[in-house]
Amino acid sequence: MKSITIKDVRLHPVALPLVEPLRTSFGVDEYKTAVLLEVITEQGISGWGEASVNLAPGYGPETMVTGLHVLQQFAIPLITNKEIKDPSIVPVLLRSIRGHKHTVAGLEAAIWDACAKVNDMRLADYFATFLPEGNQPRTGAVVGVSIGIQPSVKETLQIIEKRLAQGYKRIKLKIKRGWDIELAQGVREALPTIMLMLDANSDYTLQDSEHLKQLDQFDLLMIEQPLAHDDIYQHSKLQQQLDTPLCLDESIHSVSDLQVATELGALNILNLKPARVGGFTHSLQMYKHCVEHEIGLWIGGMLETGVGRATNVAFAALPGINLPSDISATDRYFDPDITEPRFELSNGSQLAIPDGYGIGVEVDLNRIADCEAIWEDINPFRANHD
Repeated sequence: MKSITIKDVRLHPVALPLVEPLRTSFGVDEYKTAVLLEVITEQGISGWGEASVNLAPGYGPETMVTGLHVLQQFAIPLITNKEIKDPSIVPVLLRSIRGHKHTVAGLEAAIWDACAKVNDMRLADYFATFLPEGNQPRTGAVVGVSIGIQPSVKETLQIIEKRLAQGYKRIKLKIKRGWDIELAQGVREALPTIMLMLDANSDYTLQDSEHLKQLDQFDLLMIEQPLAHDDIYQHSKLQQQLDTPLCLDESIHSVSDLQVATELGALNILNLKPARVGGFTHSLQMYKHCVEHEIGLWIGGMLETGVGRATNVAFAALPGINLPSDISATDRYFDPDITEPRFELSNGSQLAIPDGYGIGVEVDLNRIADCEAIWEDINPFRANHD
């Protein structure tokens, strides 16, 4: 495999308006914010990655402002002018940076893209070279769709019917205290056979066990992260009381976390978000653990732009990803996106891997400039210092 040497890294902080505001237990998002990274090699190849960081420290502690600071002052100097034989060395090069996993994951993703491109490979095929034999990617990623909290069961059902008509086979509904049993019951009565899961985004405690046990009657695929965002132990206690499988998300940040959760029986399913665990090198290690221990596995989304979406589709096409992933088609979130071609849903609720090398999509620099201007308008740090 050919190596690369990084000569420059360009940062593009962007804000993309969402087609529909997304309401969760954290609040309402009207924009997708991210720092897009363009790694330029001495061969003149541009590798693209996405640091999926938000305006506020809700899902995790990172924000746009912290991401830009860590990249400019610490991360980029550690990899500039370095020869990189393969991307698995990036976590070693960045080992002096603790935390900031979404941020460093974006930089690592850009390097994965550049390395795949210099070797004339699709990113999905390049990922497979770091796995045991038998892990060649499928033609695409099987995906589902996530639906935010709506004002009523009726309005939720209207959106579900719309998504089913578009071809999505798995529906994820956001829930919170006071909006769970009624929602699940209403949806199940209307749509008794759909593949349905609920995502609590850490809104409950172990004291809610008796309440959560009522969800067992609704034949759910899983309940995602019902308890604290940093908890593993209490999830193990809750799983003992439920028939419905628990899926962990926010509380799994490393291979070590996953090993502990496996030993304790805290999860049957993992929502693997490469951004959350620090990038694709760590994601590949966790992928191997899940395959070995027969843990259900899917790739979660952070409402990524086309850059992050392309990278996630490549990973979600690997055969060990055995449940539909949260990587919806482009028009679910953006119109337009910043990349072409658009990701469109095909038969079997799939998104196809793009044909080109690396992430396989073309980045529209004019569209990025428009979204950089939007970020400047909504940047709360700038507003506080005008």
